[in-house]
Amino acid sequence: MAQKILIIRFSSIGDIVLTTPVIRCLKTQLKEDVEIHFLTKSTFKTLLSSNPHISAIHTINKDVSEISQELKKENFDTVIDLHHNLRSAITKKIIGKKSFSFEKINIQKWIMVNFKIDKLPPVHIVDRYMKCVESLGVKNDGAGLDYFIPAEDEVDLSTLPSSFQNGFVGFVIGAKHNTKMMPIEKLISTCKSLKKPVVLLGGTEDMERAEVIVQELGESVYNACGKYHINQSASLVRQANKIISHDTGLMHIASAFNKDIVSIWGNTIPQFGMSPYMPSGNSKSTIIEVKDLGCRPCTKIGYSKCPKGHFKCMMDIDVGRIAAAVN
Repeated sequence: MAQKILIIRFSSIGDIVLTTPVIRCLKTQLKEDVEIHFLTKSTFKTLLSSNPHISAIHTINKDVSEISQELKKENFDTVIDLHHNLRSAITKKIIGKKSFSFEKINIQKWIMVNFKIDKLPPVHIVDRYMKCVESLGVKNDGAGLDYFIPAEDEVDLSTLPSSFQNGFVGFVIGAKHNTKMMPIEKLISTCKSLKKPVVLLGGTEDMERAEVIVQELGESVYNACGKYHINQSASLVRQANKIISHDTGLMHIASAFNKDIVSIWGNTIPQFGMSPYMPSGNSKSTIIEVKDLGCRPCTKIGYSKCPKGHFKCMMDIDVGRIAAAVN
């Protein structure tokens, strides 16, 4: 009888993509037959729906109570908790089986944010995720992240303007919080400095900003924001020559495709353990940030606006460095 393992990660795009090495390594390294199940929010099911290592995806809208009976019936052998919050604790109690949880380092993050004292371990979150399964005899295979796009979601580049069919730069202009995004004038300056045409990537919330950029720069920029769902956006990321991105989900999807990534960091810092995660020995990632800024990081997540009012962490970003890394 197959061993059943449930992995828990409720949100969000980047965090879920960062769990994929755990999924793959469990499936490929456990000698006995194993079923990998994944529990997440229904909004994020698409991210994993084509992953061949997963046997079943269980989803909730808000509360685990919605599917508590379903989870009990599965009779899981082991639970791997990669979210480690109240909701996942309730899930583990419902299932009542052996479980492993990853270390969140929230105290170290709090010390860094509030006192600027760096007690953060120099360990990527993927490696902290992998630590959860070490006792099962599973090790990181060094193959990086996974992202699987269904064939029907692949974007045919011939549907883009002809000038984009000989290569383009994908620019992920959005992020969940304003303090993780460059202001519009910086986005425009960056696009102006690039030699290849630029596809602007993001959600419906980014459409208006993208349109301002298109009006300023014309046919050298294509607004894909809000026109494609996540798998289609991932397809454009995969087919781009290079990717520029803020600290956001599509950056991690770009890592899964082993792309050349130029990541731009505002109020958050790579030391939190969420920088682009590449296969072992690969260094296709360039970090752009304003170092030695006394107020940074001001939060481990993000704000709607700079609490100091000056927004130096993004206003002082060197566009020339971005262009040099991309061109």
